[in-house]
Amino acid sequence: MILEPVLPIGVLVVLTIALAGFAVWQLTVAKTRRLRLSWVLRVVMVALLLLVALRPVIPATSSGPTAAGGVEVYIVVDTTSSVSAEDWGNAEPRLNGVKADIAQLVDDLAGAQFSLVTFDAAPVQRVPLTTDATAIESAASVLAPEISYYSRGSSIDAPLDFLKGILTDAAEENPGQQRIVYYLGDGEQTAEIAPKTFDELAPLVTGGAVLGYGTSTGGRMASFDGYAADDTEVTYIQDYTTGEEAVSRIDEEALTKIAGELGVNYFHRAAGESLGPAVDGIDVGDVTMSDGTPGSPVELYWIPAIPLGILALLEVAGIAGAILELRSSRRKAQS
Repeated sequence: MILEPVLPIGVLVVLTIALAGFAVWQLTVAKTRRLRLSWVLRVVMVALLLLVALRPVIPATSSGPTAAGGVEVYIVVDTTSSVSAEDWGNAEPRLNGVKADIAQLVDDLAGAQFSLVTFDAAPVQRVPLTTDATAIESAASVLAPEISYYSRGSSIDAPLDFLKGILTDAAEENPGQQRIVYYLGDGEQTAEIAPKTFDELAPLVTGGAVLGYGTSTGGRMASFDGYAADDTEVTYIQDYTTGEEAVSRIDEEALTKIAGELGVNYFHRAAGESLGPAVDGIDVGDVTMSDGTPGSPVELYWIPAIPLGILALLEVAGIAGAILELRSSRRKAQS
Protein backbone atom coordinates (compact mmCIF):
# COMPACT_ATOMS: atom_id res chain seq x y z
CA MET A 1 0.00 0.00 0.00
CA ILE A 2 1.19 3.52 -0.81
CA LEU A 3 -0.08 7.04 -0.05
CA GLU A 4 -1.08 9.55 -2.71
CA PRO A 5 -2.11 12.59 -0.62
CA VAL A 6 -4.41 15.23 -2.07
CA LEU A 7 -2.20 17.96 -0.56
CA PRO A 8 1.49 18.04 0.39
CA ILE A 9 2.15 16.04 3.57
CA GLY A 10 3.44 19.12 5.37
CA VAL A 11 0.23 21.04 4.71
CA LEU A 12 -1.89 18.12 5.90
CA VAL A 13 0.15 17.83 9.10
CA VAL A 14 -0.25 21.55 9.89
CA LEU A 15 -4.01 21.50 9.22
CA THR A 16 -4.46 18.32 11.27
CA ILE A 17 -2.54 19.73 14.24
CA ALA A 18 -4.56 22.96 14.11
CA LEU A 19 -7.96 21.24 13.88
CA ALA A 20 -7.16 18.45 16.33
CA GLY A 21 -5.56 20.92 18.76
CA PHE A 22 -8.63 23.14 18.75
CA ALA A 23 -10.94 20.13 19.25
CA VAL A 24 -8.84 18.78 22.14
CA TRP A 25 -8.79 22.23 23.80
CA GLN A 26 -12.58 22.48 23.55
CA LEU A 27 -12.84 18.96 24.97
CA THR A 28 -10.84 19.94 28.06
CA VAL A 29 -12.94 23.03 28.76
CA ALA A 30 -16.35 21.47 28.02
CA LYS A 31 -18.68 21.68 31.01
CA THR A 32 -21.21 18.97 30.20
CA ARG A 33 -20.96 15.30 29.26
CA ARG A 34 -22.86 15.98 26.02
CA LEU A 35 -20.37 18.64 24.93
CA ARG A 36 -17.39 16.43 25.81
CA LEU A 37 -18.85 13.59 23.70
CA SER A 38 -19.39 16.01 20.79
CA TRP A 39 -15.75 17.14 20.87
CA VAL A 40 -14.48 13.54 21.16
CA LEU A 41 -16.38 12.71 17.97
CA ARG A 42 -14.89 15.79 16.28
CA VAL A 43 -11.38 14.62 17.18
CA VAL A 44 -12.25 11.28 15.57
CA MET A 45 -13.55 13.14 12.50
CA VAL A 46 -10.25 15.00 12.17
CA ALA A 47 -8.35 11.69 12.27
CA LEU A 48 -10.64 10.14 9.66
CA LEU A 49 -10.39 13.23 7.47
CA LEU A 50 -6.60 12.92 7.59
CA LEU A 51 -6.81 9.29 6.45
CA VAL A 52 -9.06 10.26 3.55
CA ALA A 53 -6.74 13.10 2.55
CA LEU A 54 -3.69 10.82 2.65
CA ARG A 55 -5.47 8.67 0.01
CA PRO A 56 -4.13 5.16 0.65
CA VAL A 57 -3.85 3.10 -2.55
CA ILE A 58 -2.86 -0.45 -3.40
CA PRO A 59 -0.64 -0.04 -6.48
CA ALA A 60 -1.78 -1.48 -9.78
CA THR A 61 -0.34 -4.84 -10.76
CA SER A 62 0.79 -5.46 -14.29
CA SER A 63 0.59 -8.61 -16.35
CA GLY A 64 3.92 -9.85 -17.61
CA PRO A 65 5.20 -9.16 -21.11
CA THR A 66 3.41 -11.23 -23.72
CA ALA A 67 4.46 -12.83 -26.96
CA ALA A 68 1.99 -13.72 -29.68
CA GLY A 69 2.65 -16.24 -32.44
CA GLY A 70 0.56 -18.43 -34.73
CA VAL A 71 0.06 -21.55 -32.55
CA GLU A 72 -2.44 -22.48 -29.88
CA VAL A 73 -1.10 -24.97 -27.34
CA TYR A 74 -3.51 -26.91 -25.10
CA ILE A 75 -1.85 -28.65 -22.15
CA VAL A 76 -4.10 -31.35 -20.69
CA VAL A 77 -3.03 -32.78 -17.32
CA ASP A 78 -4.28 -35.82 -15.39
CA THR A 79 -4.54 -34.71 -11.75
CA THR A 80 -6.17 -37.85 -10.36
CA SER A 81 -4.60 -39.34 -7.23
CA SER A 82 -2.11 -41.38 -9.26
CA VAL A 83 -0.23 -38.16 -10.13
CA SER A 84 1.10 -38.30 -6.56
CA ALA A 85 2.67 -41.75 -7.11
CA GLU A 86 6.30 -41.61 -5.98
CA ASP A 87 8.11 -43.13 -8.96
CA TRP A 88 9.52 -40.01 -10.62
CA GLY A 89 13.24 -39.32 -10.31
CA ASN A 90 14.45 -40.01 -6.79
CA ALA A 91 11.11 -41.36 -5.47
CA GLU A 92 9.40 -38.02 -6.08
CA PRO A 93 5.73 -37.58 -7.04
CA ARG A 94 4.96 -37.73 -10.75
CA LEU A 95 3.46 -34.27 -10.40
CA ASN A 96 6.98 -32.86 -10.02
CA GLY A 97 7.80 -34.13 -13.50
CA VAL A 98 4.55 -32.78 -14.89
CA LYS A 99 5.24 -29.30 -13.52
CA ALA A 100 8.80 -29.30 -14.85
CA ASP A 101 7.63 -30.35 -18.31
CA ILE A 102 4.91 -27.68 -18.46
CA ALA A 103 7.50 -25.03 -17.63
CA GLN A 104 9.76 -26.43 -20.34
CA LEU A 105 6.97 -26.49 -22.92
CA VAL A 106 6.22 -22.83 -22.23
CA ASP A 107 9.90 -21.97 -22.69
CA ASP A 108 10.39 -24.09 -25.81
CA LEU A 109 7.27 -22.75 -27.50
CA ALA A 110 7.68 -19.11 -26.47
CA GLY A 111 5.31 -16.92 -28.43
CA ALA A 112 2.51 -19.49 -28.65
CA GLN A 113 -0.86 -19.06 -26.99
CA PHE A 114 -1.36 -21.48 -24.11
CA SER A 115 -4.29 -23.00 -22.26
CA LEU A 116 -4.13 -25.33 -19.24
CA VAL A 117 -6.79 -28.01 -18.68
CA THR A 118 -6.77 -30.48 -15.80
CA PHE A 119 -9.00 -33.47 -15.15
CA ASP A 120 -9.81 -35.79 -12.26
CA ALA A 121 -13.44 -36.11 -11.17
CA ALA A 122 -14.24 -33.48 -13.82
CA PRO A 123 -12.24 -31.50 -16.39
CA VAL A 124 -11.48 -27.84 -15.64
CA GLN A 125 -9.89 -25.17 -17.80
CA ARG A 126 -7.47 -23.67 -15.28
CA VAL A 127 -6.21 -21.03 -17.71
CA PRO A 128 -8.09 -19.96 -20.84
CA LEU A 129 -6.09 -19.41 -24.01
CA THR A 130 -3.54 -16.66 -23.31
CA THR A 131 -0.28 -15.24 -24.56
CA ASP A 132 0.82 -14.51 -20.99
CA ALA A 133 3.31 -17.31 -20.33
CA THR A 134 3.61 -16.33 -16.67
CA ALA A 135 -0.09 -17.15 -16.16
CA ILE A 136 0.46 -20.73 -17.31
CA GLU A 137 3.64 -21.15 -15.28
CA SER A 138 1.97 -19.78 -12.15
CA ALA A 139 -1.06 -22.04 -12.54
CA ALA A 140 1.13 -25.08 -13.17
CA SER A 141 3.32 -24.38 -10.15
CA VAL A 142 0.36 -24.77 -7.77
CA LEU A 143 -1.20 -27.86 -9.35
CA ALA A 144 -2.17 -30.50 -6.80
CA PRO A 145 -3.76 -33.96 -6.93
CA GLU A 146 -7.47 -34.33 -6.35
CA ILE A 147 -8.49 -34.63 -2.71
CA SER A 148 -8.10 -38.32 -1.90
CA TYR A 149 -11.35 -38.55 0.05
CA TYR A 150 -13.34 -37.63 -3.07
CA SER A 151 -11.43 -39.91 -5.42
CA ARG A 152 -13.74 -42.36 -7.18
CA GLY A 153 -11.38 -43.87 -9.70
CA SER A 154 -9.98 -42.40 -12.88
CA SER A 155 -10.78 -42.53 -16.56
CA ILE A 156 -8.25 -41.46 -19.15
CA ASP A 157 -10.98 -40.13 -21.44
CA ALA A 158 -12.39 -37.74 -18.81
CA PRO A 159 -11.30 -34.59 -20.70
CA LEU A 160 -12.46 -35.82 -24.12
CA ASP A 161 -15.84 -34.08 -24.48
CA PHE A 162 -14.67 -30.96 -22.66
CA LEU A 163 -11.58 -30.64 -24.86
CA LYS A 164 -13.63 -31.25 -27.99
CA GLY A 165 -15.86 -28.31 -27.09
CA ILE A 166 -12.88 -26.01 -26.52
CA LEU A 167 -11.15 -27.01 -29.75
CA THR A 168 -14.35 -26.80 -31.79
CA ASP A 169 -15.09 -23.29 -30.53
CA ALA A 170 -11.50 -22.24 -31.24
CA ALA A 171 -11.64 -23.67 -34.76
CA GLU A 172 -14.86 -21.79 -35.52
CA GLU A 173 -13.41 -18.54 -34.21
CA ASN A 174 -10.06 -18.82 -35.97
CA PRO A 175 -10.09 -21.65 -38.55
CA GLY A 176 -6.61 -20.96 -39.91
CA GLN A 177 -4.81 -21.40 -36.59
CA GLN A 178 -2.63 -24.38 -35.67
CA ARG A 179 -3.76 -26.24 -32.55
CA ILE A 180 -1.31 -28.34 -30.57
CA VAL A 181 -2.39 -30.71 -27.80
CA TYR A 182 -0.14 -32.15 -25.10
CA TYR A 183 -1.76 -34.86 -22.99
CA LEU A 184 0.15 -35.48 -19.73
CA GLY A 185 -0.78 -38.56 -17.71
CA ASP A 186 -0.03 -42.12 -16.69
CA GLY A 187 -2.74 -43.92 -18.70
CA GLU A 188 -4.09 -45.71 -15.64
CA GLN A 189 -7.78 -46.59 -16.11
CA THR A 190 -9.44 -47.57 -12.83
CA ALA A 191 -13.02 -46.82 -13.87
CA GLU A 192 -14.95 -49.95 -14.82
CA ILE A 193 -16.21 -48.51 -18.13
CA ALA A 194 -13.79 -48.75 -21.06
CA PRO A 195 -12.48 -45.34 -22.22
CA LYS A 196 -13.85 -43.73 -25.35
CA THR A 197 -11.66 -43.11 -28.39
CA PHE A 198 -9.93 -39.80 -29.05
CA ASP A 199 -10.37 -40.20 -32.82
CA GLU A 200 -12.91 -37.38 -33.00
CA LEU A 201 -10.28 -34.89 -31.83
CA ALA A 202 -7.81 -35.75 -34.58
CA PRO A 203 -9.31 -33.38 -37.21
CA LEU A 204 -9.05 -30.52 -34.70
CA VAL A 205 -5.39 -31.13 -33.83
CA THR A 206 -2.36 -30.31 -35.96
CA GLY A 207 0.33 -31.64 -33.63
CA GLY A 208 1.50 -32.23 -30.10
CA ALA A 209 2.32 -35.33 -28.09
CA VAL A 210 1.20 -37.67 -25.34
CA LEU A 211 3.63 -37.59 -22.41
CA GLY A 212 3.65 -40.52 -20.00
CA TYR A 213 4.71 -40.45 -16.34
CA GLY A 214 5.48 -43.32 -14.02
CA THR A 215 7.06 -46.76 -14.16
CA SER A 216 5.91 -50.34 -14.61
CA THR A 217 7.06 -51.03 -11.04
CA GLY A 218 4.86 -48.21 -9.86
CA GLY A 219 4.82 -46.15 -6.71
CA ARG A 220 2.67 -45.59 -3.68
CA MET A 221 0.45 -42.52 -3.64
CA ALA A 222 0.52 -39.93 -0.86
CA SER A 223 -2.93 -38.93 0.38
CA PHE A 224 -3.98 -35.34 -0.26
CA ASP A 225 -6.54 -33.58 1.93
CA GLY A 226 -6.22 -30.12 0.42
CA TYR A 227 -3.71 -28.94 3.04
CA ALA A 228 -0.74 -31.15 2.24
CA ALA A 229 1.74 -28.27 2.36
CA ASP A 230 1.02 -27.93 6.10
CA ASP A 231 1.11 -31.62 6.92
CA THR A 232 3.99 -32.96 9.01
CA GLU A 233 3.07 -36.62 8.60
CA VAL A 234 2.56 -38.18 5.17
CA THR A 235 -0.07 -40.89 4.83
CA TYR A 236 -0.63 -43.08 1.79
CA ILE A 237 -3.72 -44.21 -0.07
CA GLN A 238 -4.78 -47.72 0.92
CA ASP A 239 -5.98 -50.52 -1.32
CA TYR A 240 -9.06 -51.61 0.60
CA THR A 241 -9.18 -54.96 -1.17
CA THR A 242 -5.80 -55.98 0.26
CA GLY A 243 -5.41 -53.67 3.24
CA GLU A 244 -2.01 -52.54 1.95
CA GLU A 245 -0.74 -49.33 0.37
CA ALA A 246 -2.12 -48.87 -3.13
CA VAL A 247 0.39 -48.78 -5.99
CA SER A 248 -0.09 -46.89 -9.25
CA ARG A 249 1.63 -48.13 -12.43
CA ILE A 250 1.92 -46.46 -15.81
CA ASP A 251 -0.09 -47.95 -18.68
CA GLU A 252 1.97 -47.15 -21.74
CA GLU A 253 -0.26 -49.21 -23.98
CA ALA A 254 -3.22 -46.96 -23.17
CA LEU A 255 -1.13 -43.82 -23.66
CA THR A 256 0.21 -45.06 -26.99
CA LYS A 257 -3.36 -45.75 -28.08
CA ILE A 258 -4.43 -42.19 -27.23
CA ALA A 259 -1.45 -40.82 -29.17
CA GLY A 260 -2.37 -42.91 -32.20
CA GLU A 261 -5.97 -41.72 -32.08
CA LEU A 262 -4.86 -38.08 -31.87
CA GLY A 263 -2.31 -38.58 -34.63
CA VAL A 264 0.66 -37.55 -32.48
CA ASN A 265 3.66 -39.31 -30.93
CA TYR A 266 3.94 -40.84 -27.48
CA PHE A 267 6.96 -40.17 -25.26
CA HIS A 268 7.71 -41.76 -21.92
CA ARG A 269 9.09 -39.11 -19.60
CA ALA A 270 11.90 -39.55 -17.08
CA ALA A 271 13.70 -37.05 -14.86
CA GLY A 272 16.47 -35.19 -16.66
CA GLU A 273 15.36 -36.11 -20.19
CA SER A 274 14.97 -33.46 -22.86
CA LEU A 275 11.56 -32.53 -24.22
CA GLY A 276 13.14 -31.78 -27.58
CA PRO A 277 11.50 -34.65 -29.52
CA ALA A 278 8.06 -33.56 -28.31
CA VAL A 279 8.43 -30.01 -29.65
CA ASP A 280 10.51 -30.65 -32.77
CA GLY A 281 8.86 -29.45 -35.94
CA ILE A 282 6.44 -27.06 -34.23
CA ASP A 283 6.78 -23.62 -35.80
CA VAL A 284 5.39 -20.89 -33.58
CA GLY A 285 5.68 -18.42 -36.44
CA ASP A 286 6.60 -14.78 -36.25
CA VAL A 287 6.58 -13.66 -32.64
CA THR A 288 5.37 -10.20 -31.66
CA MET A 289 6.44 -9.03 -28.20
CA SER A 290 4.42 -6.54 -26.18
CA ASP A 291 4.89 -4.97 -22.78
CA GLY A 292 2.79 -5.94 -19.82
CA THR A 293 -0.56 -4.24 -19.38
CA PRO A 294 -0.88 -2.18 -16.20
CA GLY A 295 -3.91 -2.85 -14.07
CA SER A 296 -5.97 -0.34 -12.12
CA PRO A 297 -4.91 0.80 -8.63
CA VAL A 298 -7.24 -0.04 -5.74
CA GLU A 299 -8.38 3.08 -3.89
CA LEU A 300 -8.84 2.66 -0.10
CA TYR A 301 -9.84 6.19 0.93
CA TRP A 302 -13.50 5.18 0.93
CA ILE A 303 -12.98 2.97 3.99
CA PRO A 304 -12.40 5.86 6.44
CA ALA A 305 -14.76 8.03 4.36
CA ILE A 306 -17.77 5.90 5.38
CA PRO A 307 -17.55 6.51 9.17
CA LEU A 308 -16.51 10.11 8.45
CA GLY A 309 -19.69 10.62 6.46
CA ILE A 310 -21.81 9.07 9.23
CA LEU A 311 -20.23 11.34 11.86
CA ALA A 312 -20.68 14.34 9.58
CA LEU A 313 -24.40 13.57 9.25
CA LEU A 314 -24.69 13.30 13.03
CA GLU A 315 -22.91 16.65 13.34
CA VAL A 316 -25.32 18.25 10.86
CA ALA A 317 -28.27 16.73 12.73
CA GLY A 318 -26.91 18.13 16.01
CA ILE A 319 -26.49 21.62 14.55
CA ALA A 320 -30.02 21.51 13.09
CA GLY A 321 -31.37 20.43 16.49
CA ALA A 322 -29.53 23.26 18.23
CA ILE A 323 -30.94 25.80 15.76
CA LEU A 324 -34.48 24.54 16.34
CA GLU A 325 -34.00 24.74 20.11
CA LEU A 326 -32.68 28.30 19.79
CA ARG A 327 -35.67 29.40 17.68
CA SER A 328 -38.07 27.77 20.09
CA SER A 329 -36.43 29.59 23.02
CA ARG A 330 -36.69 32.97 21.22
CA ARG A 331 -40.39 32.46 20.48
CA LYS A 332 -41.06 31.68 24.11
CA ALA A 333 -39.10 34.73 25.22
CA GLN A 334 -41.03 36.99 22.80
CA SER A 335 -44.36 35.66 23.94
